[in-house]
Amino acid sequence: MHRLLRRLPFALLLFVGLAVAGPAQRALPAAQDGWAAAIRWGNFEGAVNLLDPERRAEQAPGSIEAERYRQVQISSYRDLGATVDYKAGTAVRDVEIGVINRNTLAERTVRYREVWRWDPKAKAWWITSGLPDLWGGR
Repeated sequence: MHRLLRRLPFALLLFVGLAVAGPAQRALPAAQDGWAAAIRWGNFEGAVNLLDPERRAEQAPGSIEAERYRQVQISSYRDLGATVDYKAGTAVRDVEIGVINRNTLAERTVRYREVWRWDPKAKAWWITSGLPDLWGGR
């Protein structure tokens, strides 16, 4: 009984910590995994659905840009590090993307910074940094 009473404060702390985590903390990994999977599989049209709705119209690729995305194959998508501020509702993750040009079969790597925003109304994380620039501004 004495041992149980000693562990009770730790159990309560764990319970309170999980309760405080809230939907934002639970939803971020799923949103980031969905984004990474869409990019890895070259599903850029699907990735557009995770763009911030407030910016989606200006960030979604036009027909020429969409055709450029069809010309590449993603060979890797590696997480390099992340920071999250749940109180501010923001997250940043740096990634390295392996890109193969389908026409030349030349491979290169591109670094990309994902910037995420928590939308408490929709209870969803939206990416505000747009689709990755796989051409280095060209």
